[in-house]
Amino acid sequence: MARWGSRSHRESTATAEAQPQQASVPPQQGPPETRERMPDQPGRMEAEGGLEQRARVEAEVTPEVRGPLAGDPLALGLPSFIVGSVALGMVLVGFVSPLGTGASLPIILLATSIGLLISTLWAMGLGQSAVAMVLGVFTGFWASYGFLVLGLQHGWFGITLIDLKSSQELFLTAWIVIMSMLVLSTLRLALAFTAVLLLVDVALICVLVGVASLSVNWLKAGGAIAFLFATVGVFIFFGTMSVATGGKPIPLGRPIMR
Repeated sequence: MARWGSRSHRESTATAEAQPQQASVPPQQGPPETRERMPDQPGRMEAEGGLEQRARVEAEVTPEVRGPLAGDPLALGLPSFIVGSVALGMVLVGFVSPLGTGASLPIILLATSIGLLISTLWAMGLGQSAVAMVLGVFTGFWASYGFLVLGLQHGWFGITLIDLKSSQELFLTAWIVIMSMLVLSTLRLALAFTAVLLLVDVALICVLVGVASLSVNWLKAGGAIAFLFATVGVFIFFGTMSVATGGKPIPLGRPIMR
């Protein structure tokens, strides 16, 4: 009995000593990841998970553009377009004689065409399909105009004097179709962009009438309209540079169609 009592006393003492040690461990103590997964914080876990997922999706959809592609391709495309428009307008209004129609070609082929080509590739790299389309079309227009004038002057394409007039009419008609298509397909753009495309289309129509009727006045009218769409291009360029230099954008007008 004494030994049993001693043994029972020892077991009771050991049990009593073990209880304070268990009580001294704070509840919910453990590593951080265990505490975050406790069932008493489901709302916080769901909110944090939703925010992380949303941030990850936004980062994937709109990646940050750095390096040479960062910026606006119109910052180069617009001045390239404007200088060619001014040069063409001066030729059409008679600033040079009919024998000096090639005076604008150094600007159109080297400055306008190359500048617009670089801007087109820039916009393609940014994924700006509409901008790349418009800039690419104008690249083709200016380059083909330069080659047409050079080809007619040097007989590159086998065009004789009999087909000289009809060749120019063919060129102008084809581009009137494309420019008219651009005008109708870009009515969702700001009004200033639609105005530029429409004025280019009207200028081509005036030049076509002037070539077909051998009227100098119609050619001069086309040159005057070229100055006009160059002016609208200058206005758009100021808005582009205002944003590029940290200023506020200039209103370009509401789109005709939304």
